[in-house]
Amino acid sequence: MLKVESVHLHYGASHILRGIGLMAERGKITCVLGRNGVGKTSLMRAILGLQPVSGGRIAWDGQDVTGVPTHKRAGLGFASVPQGRDIFPRLTVEENLQTGFSVLPRSERRIPDEIYETFPVLQTMLRRRGGDLSGGQQQQLAIARALIMRPKLLVLDEPTEGIQPSIIKDIERVIRSLARRGDMAIVLVEQYFEFARDLADYYGVMERGEMVLSGTRAEMNEADVRRRMAV
Repeated sequence: MLKVESVHLHYGASHILRGIGLMAERGKITCVLGRNGVGKTSLMRAILGLQPVSGGRIAWDGQDVTGVPTHKRAGLGFASVPQGRDIFPRLTVEENLQTGFSVLPRSERRIPDEIYETFPVLQTMLRRRGGDLSGGQQQQLAIARALIMRPKLLVLDEPTEGIQPSIIKDIERVIRSLARRGDMAIVLVEQYFEFARDLADYYGVMERGEMVLSGTRAEMNEADVRRRMAV
């Protein structure tokens, strides 16, 4: 289980996160919702160790990881699919996938068959450069690269951004399937309300660096959440 407790984060003099709390459990999907600029990505960076927090605590399976560097969190099973995908455009699809090997022992450095079963389009494009793929194909590659790491915590930052509807449906099925496996906790950052609502076991809505609504999907007041997400 991931537990984020009263986390504060600053960029210089700017107070970006203000006492944020969040929980994610194995086999469950926690969705973080909110408008642009409310601190969602900063929260993900704090969870992954990419940005030091200025207060509060982040714990994984009871272990305090607040001060643990990013590469060691990766060794604990943290993996991410960043906003904008961040694939390597000059590397081939296969080489992009192989970058996920870095946290694995040499004996496990292989691409599992289930990656190609989940994303069959990637197997047909192994020799193509990542930058030549469509946006939807790049997003599938980014998710597959994260899965190569055998994650216990998977963080996805706006995976539907700039993606065509047919691929969004594929990504939804993949995320749901990963949760059903029960061996990883999933944190999903989204602005696409229907996508997040349909996947969420738990949800939180952020405003101005604070978590203003949270609960289970059954407890969600859709009108209230939509109002707080409206531009």
